[in-house]
Amino acid sequence: MKAIGYHIPGSIERDDALIDVDMPAPVPGPRDLIVRVKAVSVNPVDVKVRAAAQPDAGEPKILGWDAAGIVEAVGPEVSLFAVGDEVFYAGDITRPGTNAQLHAVDERIVGHKPKTLGWAEAAALPLTAITAWELLFERLLVPYGRKTAAGTLLVINGAGGVGSILIQLARRLTGLTVIATASRPETVQWVTGMGAHHVIDHHQPLDAELARVGIGEIDFVAGLTATEKQLPFFPKIVAPQGRIALIDDPESFDIAPLKRKSITVSWELMFTRPMFGTKDMIEQHRLLEEVANLVDAGVLRTTLTETLSPIDAANLKKAHALVESGRAIGKTVLVGF
Repeated sequence: MKAIGYHIPGSIERDDALIDVDMPAPVPGPRDLIVRVKAVSVNPVDVKVRAAAQPDAGEPKILGWDAAGIVEAVGPEVSLFAVGDEVFYAGDITRPGTNAQLHAVDERIVGHKPKTLGWAEAAALPLTAITAWELLFERLLVPYGRKTAAGTLLVINGAGGVGSILIQLARRLTGLTVIATASRPETVQWVTGMGAHHVIDHHQPLDAELARVGIGEIDFVAGLTATEKQLPFFPKIVAPQGRIALIDDPESFDIAPLKRKSITVSWELMFTRPMFGTKDMIEQHRLLEEVANLVDAGVLRTTLTETLSPIDAANLKKAHALVESGRAIGKTVLVGF
């Protein structure tokens, strides 16, 4: 089968940063689906792994942690899906990725594709939707299912993939006032379209920017990018007993100044459940099923902004370079081998 991977980690500018390869078709485990991949999207994790992770000896490393496709075969213990089902999912960072014609994935982290979306639109959603959902409802502990959670949510980097879906979830499914950060006219327009009540500039002091839009203290903070740069403002702007959840990788993050206000800090990594085979791993299946229902009901929308075709090394290199530029809005998706 066709796939895209690399033998040596490093810069995307190298000719062999990503290459087209032929790989054996995967064999399903007991609870695996074999999915014929129709579309994939690119996330920051793709570029981080490509830049630093060594492949296994003699084998190319296949990236990709978002996909939409059709179930082609199932393992003997599969009970949630059947051959022919259309699915979407974000996969498992400890297994070969989705940048391949056929992909093996545990059914407990897969959802049925939204019926109202095409392949590209669906492939834009899984990783960011899981991340945003877990961050909002499981790390920040905002109640799901009722719009009674008053308060304020600050989304740092609202125009990225996670920010784009997080703003929608918070605006449409909670009673929170959503403040997103953005610094360019096009990103301000994007986060406003996603549903942000207010937009502030993360290149300016956050306390002054919040005062400018009439916001005092923040109850919840979603740190999606460069959170450590905003850390000095958190003792000032986060309310007593507030919560901060991060998804980025700061070199250091000294939370001692947050003790006086009893501020809770937590990390969100959507790969934790599949990576460790947690007892509640099936929650990601249930989460994606709910996201699909919300999309089909018109509550949530895809965050797709750019489509490339076909799925090959040349187009994946373009998508990686865009993500690395720090100027991406929403999600870039590749369609068709």
